[in-house]
Amino acid sequence: MHIGLIGGIGPAATAAYYLKLSDRCRAAGVPLDLSMVNTDIQVLARNAQADRRDDQARVYADVITRLAASGAQVAAITSIGGSFCEDETRALSALPLISAFGALDDHFATQGIASVGILGTETVMQSHLYGRMTKTRTVVPEGQIAEVGQAYIETALAGRASDAQRDLFFKAGRRMVDEMGADAVVLAGTDLGLAFDGQDPGYPVVDAIDVHVEQLFLLASGALKLQDLSL
Repeated sequence: MHIGLIGGIGPAATAAYYLKLSDRCRAAGVPLDLSMVNTDIQVLARNAQADRRDDQARVYADVITRLAASGAQVAAITSIGGSFCEDETRALSALPLISAFGALDDHFATQGIASVGILGTETVMQSHLYGRMTKTRTVVPEGQIAEVGQAYIETALAGRASDAQRDLFFKAGRRMVDEMGADAVVLAGTDLGLAFDGQDPGYPVVDAIDVHVEQLFLLASGALKLQDLSL
């Protein structure tokens, strides 16, 4: 299956999606048929902060039309925070939209993870992953949501995490595990790998990119069919 990725939101996450998906296909001996389009993280940030879902959905719909013209059969948004307008985008999309939320919920259930702590944008944390987790209990770093969310936006825009930002993320995750009963912490901001990759924070971490990429790999390889997904 020809995979279409909506990138640029942010650039580091886009690069991670491409590298992880291409590596996964290469290791499995599966040819990767892939197209990517670039969107503007500044436009996304403004629309997300103002909750302009229809505006951002139109941005996505335009680039999905370009992906379809390139031969892509499905599209995926390479950003959890950028998926705030997923329903609105799906209504306009020329292609089936492969959601990270369903992939995460199924993964947690399969792995026996009953409760997860969420790190990501302020909106992602406040909304508990937009209320999309139906099989999994979610907790957030109460009292730190605005601080963590701002640090995440700054990390995404800069394309790197400072030591202070990394320390903030690690401690917020530790608090959710130790004080709020989370079995693991989900990196629900696709640029959080800039802080967590290659690091051991001392508790289980699930990277949303890895889970989403695995589903895209299964589609690319033909091991998973669209009719098997809850879109």
